[in-house]
Amino acid sequence: QVQLVESGGGLVQPGGSLRLSCAASGSIISINYMGWYRQGPGKQREWVAGITSGGTRNYADSVKGRFTISRDNTKNTVYLQMNSLKPEDTAVYYCSAHKEGYLYWGRGTQVTVSS
Repeated sequence: QVQLVESGGGLVQPGGSLRLSCAASGSIISINYMGWYRQGPGKQREWVAGITSGGTRNYADSVKGRFTISRDNTKNTVYLQMNSLKPEDTAVYYCSAHKEGYLYWGRGTQVTVSS
């Protein structure tokens, strides 16, 4: 069992920045990939960014150049630094962890970009 807890969401103006955190606990051994997804109002959940156990990073085209995913292995935490935020980025952001072919999910944190 893996537990994921997201934090750092909130209200920010267009052009502003936020940093999301995802803390993993429980049976975290053998987690080989962690990622961020988001789901806007009336939309399907979409993949945003991911990082492998080896440190390889990937991003969706919609956030490339603005978002940065990183990890701190000593804290079992993954971060998503979001810069130059746009209203289109408004969504519930979910953290995921891949372990032995199974995908775990956090509860999500709300990000609202509005003036």
